Amino acid sequence: MNRRIFLAGAAMAALSACSSKFRSYDGPRVTSIVVYKERRKLYLLHENQVLREFDFELGFAPVGHKKVEGDGRTPEGAYVIDRKNPNSSFHLSVGISYPNEADRAAAAALGLSPGGDIFIHGTPRLNRGDDDWTAGCIAVTNREIEDIYAMVDVGTPILIYP
Repeated sequence: MNRRIFLAGAAMAALSACSSKFRSYDGPRVTSIVVYKERRKLYLLHENQVLREFDFELGFAPVGHKKVEGDGRTPEGAYVIDRKNPNSSFHLSVGISYPNEADRAAAAALGLSPGGDIFIHGTPRLNRGDDDWTAGCIAVTNREIEDIYAMVDVGTPILIYP
């Protein structure tokens, strides 16, 4: 009986070690992220070399630059990765520094909030191929965000194009 309990515990420990969402990466440093919204392509680059390429889903209003909170758009422009969230509701996430000063000024001119909390994140459900669904974030699969989370450092520039 004790042997069975020990073996079951050892098997569970081994399986849980394999299923960790935290991966390691020891390749070339990611020096920038480039996103093409219309093409639905995200590239992790080391200088001019593409290290990884990902497909993604966007906000429920994918065309155009994010202007105000709740518009469902994904920002366009130059930002940086400003935080990593290991406790994301969307598996893992890396934060994008939206809004910048220009974004805040444009929203203020309209008398509205620019919003915030824009991330590259995983998904609580499998959506690949469905309509865009986020509130303005860039969504990849959970396995893909594990790789992105491991590869990208806070401070990495991200360029988001239409």
